[in-house]
Amino acid sequence: MRRTPHGRAVATGALVAVTAMLAVGVQAGTGTAAAPRPGTTHATPDPGALPAKLSPSQRAELIRAAGATTAETARQLKLGAKEKLVVKDVSKDVDGTVHTRYERTYDGLPVLGGDLVVHESKGGALKGVTKAVRSQIKVAGTTAKVKPAAAEAKAVKSAQALGSKKTEASKAPRKVVWVADGKPLLAYETVVGGLQDDGTPNELHVITDATTGAELFQYQGIENGVGNTQYSGKVTVGSSGSAPNFSLTDPTRGNHKTYDLKHGSSGTGTLYTDADDTWGDGTPQNTQTAGADAAFGAQVTWDYYKNVHGRSGIKGDGVGAYSRVHYGNSYVNAFWDDGCFCMTYGDGSGNSAPLTSIDVAGHEMSHGVTAATADLTYSGESGGLNEATSDIFGTAVEFYANNSSDPGDYLIGEKIDINGDGTPLRYMDKPSKDGASADYWSSNVGNKDVHYSSGVANHFFYLLSEGSGPKDIGGVHYDSPTSDNLPVPGIGRANAEKVWFKALSQYMSANTNYAAARTATLKAAADLFGEGSASYNTVANTWAAVNVGSRVPDSGAVSVTNPGSQTSTVGQAASLQIKASSGTAGALSYAATGLPAGLSINATTGLISGTPTTAGTGTVTVTVTDAAKKTGNTAFSWTINPAGGSNVFENTDDVAIPDAGAAVTSPLNVGRTGNAPSTLKVAVDIVHTYRGDLVVDLIAPDGTAYRLKNSSAFDSAANVKTTYTVNASSEKASGTWKLRVQDVYSQDSGYINGWKLTF
Repeated sequence: MRRTPHGRAVATGALVAVTAMLAVGVQAGTGTAAAPRPGTTHATPDPGALPAKLSPSQRAELIRAAGATTAETARQLKLGAKEKLVVKDVSKDVDGTVHTRYERTYDGLPVLGGDLVVHESKGGALKGVTKAVRSQIKVAGTTAKVKPAAAEAKAVKSAQALGSKKTEASKAPRKVVWVADGKPLLAYETVVGGLQDDGTPNELHVITDATTGAELFQYQGIENGVGNTQYSGKVTVGSSGSAPNFSLTDPTRGNHKTYDLKHGSSGTGTLYTDADDTWGDGTPQNTQTAGADAAFGAQVTWDYYKNVHGRSGIKGDGVGAYSRVHYGNSYVNAFWDDGCFCMTYGDGSGNSAPLTSIDVAGHEMSHGVTAATADLTYSGESGGLNEATSDIFGTAVEFYANNSSDPGDYLIGEKIDINGDGTPLRYMDKPSKDGASADYWSSNVGNKDVHYSSGVANHFFYLLSEGSGPKDIGGVHYDSPTSDNLPVPGIGRANAEKVWFKALSQYMSANTNYAAARTATLKAAADLFGEGSASYNTVANTWAAVNVGSRVPDSGAVSVTNPGSQTSTVGQAASLQIKASSGTAGALSYAATGLPAGLSINATTGLISGTPTTAGTGTVTVTVTDAAKKTGNTAFSWTINPAGGSNVFENTDDVAIPDAGAAVTSPLNVGRTGNAPSTLKVAVDIVHTYRGDLVVDLIAPDGTAYRLKNSSAFDSAANVKTTYTVNASSEKASGTWKLRVQDVYSQDSGYINGWKLTF
């Protein structure tokens, strides 16, 4: 552990029982998920495994029936004598399979982290159980040694330490059994109200050991997140009444209502009314405009869940939430509050950019769907999955809306422009482009703010939808990498949405982490496409592409190893061996496009060789074909430096640096005769939140290490972006040089953004 504490970067607008998002976008109109790109085909899900479209009354009847048999269900599951089940939610597949989600109690106390889902066939036979905790619940007793007032005081201090204002417990501490960490403990849950440091309502849940008084856990309960709209153009919105008394009440969508808070921060506000049923004028100066955007966002979100996933309303009960706009003054956020079952939007900087775009509405209201299903705890890896789920379905709603003013994309909050520089809040194809989000899983990803740890699942969803590599979709250019440099093909966005929703609603639980999310989505993919199918294997391989689990062996697949960026020099011989394998016996054949002039590939051995004749940079694509005519490919850049003078060799591929983990290397293939100079320049670009954690070495082709930077527990600055000079005159220049980086302290992580050698 580091000897001195240091601050951690936190996303603006952290979520709570109110989930604030800090930006999301959505689109309008009716439409369906985009069709596969030309040349791609995707398997069709098993119709029987898709969710049945239940009416609110049908769902209520399933809940009633399950509630009548909880004692027998507990007996069949071999729960303890003091354990009881409470039905929370029920979903049903087209083939009749019923999935019933239960919460547990122990001796009358709520069990936090003990939720489970029972899966039964149409005939009532038990097909399986998904449990957050597999063991029976037992505690020594239910008499607390710590007084409730002591637990409350500790919870209030925790909230104040996070910058909460007007802080006080909104409810008396309640006694619970805490089992989320694996071992059942008698505890108190205290909910602290007030306001967070950015003005978002506070709903901090603090879990305190009722025997020792130690704080066990805390999480936020607030989750961030004809009308003439500001973002979606002129649209139709649901309203009620008749002239001159129309209101923004949508009778076809659970009576969703839209209210004007008039810059207040509490209460419901005033229901929007109008004489002619025309709402807003498309500008933020007209207070109805934000209301029209919010109403439209709620409308398309409702339609998306109902028409795509068969879910009638956020809870599936046909009841509409309500929306509040014009929260606070220059409040740069939006949030979902499950307590009031409502969406709230701020007006942005200078009250000129309300956070009411379609994907924001879809994002925030999806927090409500998560709360009604898996209820992913808003902290750690489960919090990242919670936030990613809202990004995923906010994006899905945006594509579904098919609105020409706000077309679907994999950019989060691009219409809101909170940063004021035209950039989105988050990027699903490469989350690290925002400067803080994680592209891939690492052991410390759960320590990040949930808006940043969500990057792993966001990246997974993009790759599962579209596949890796460069491509243009809807006028936006994407270039999504993988952690293992191996390609993934994607299964199409419509299929990816179905996999994630089924996993969320039927197989995830409150404490699901990334490893468990992989298991949940594989179960969903097995139901939809069949275990071992191409789509199932793609789900597994896509998780491996974000460093969660391993790839699934495919006996017929052709795998081509990406060699990384290459650099050579005009007039100097260059060579590169392409490595590939196949599960099919027989010889492989190799072909390449985009090779620098003067180089060619041996079709039998895969060796690229020759002498470059022209300076420049281009992309080389290598295709390998096996005896069964199956192919695999990989692409990489190759830079040819001019002859004479200084030669620059550069690798711009990202390499993740694990927190307090093993050293990682980034290779550079140098094609240059003679020895390296005594003034070899090593330019390093490393993104890291605490550079004192890092030890950096240059490794010569013969294995000799040159220390560039030592670690320091007291160097708290971020990033290593500098040029070192190394006397490498005893080394031959030609060969593979490596930059080696190791993080030797815990709590922070980063990645090698690029580096170069100048000879």
